[in-house]
Amino acid sequence: MAEIIEIRDEDFEEKVVKSKVPVLVDLWAPWCGPCRSLGGIIKEAAPEIEGVVIGKLNVDENSEIPQKLHVTSIPLLVIFKNGQAVDKSVGLISKNELIKFIDKNR
Repeated sequence: MAEIIEIRDEDFEEKVVKSKVPVLVDLWAPWCGPCRSLGGIIKEAAPEIEGVVIGKLNVDENSEIPQKLHVTSIPLLVIFKNGQAVDKSVGLISKNELIKFIDKNR
């Protein structure tokens, strides 16, 4: 089961860049309907996902990392491996699409 953690600007380096396993970062905001829907899909899929940490980063409370990643649309999923962003998905996706996205970037 994938662990779901909260990520902030100040701990991004420690939790994402230095992670020994791939990290799926969900960039979201509480006012964003599709973001809330995707959050539910992520929670539903987490028990089926192995070998990946899922981090949620609220773009309203954290501006430094979204700026560095050039975020223009949310929800945005970014997969990091060995400290580097390797793939991203913009917008709401289904549970099956989420699992396929993670699997192809593991």
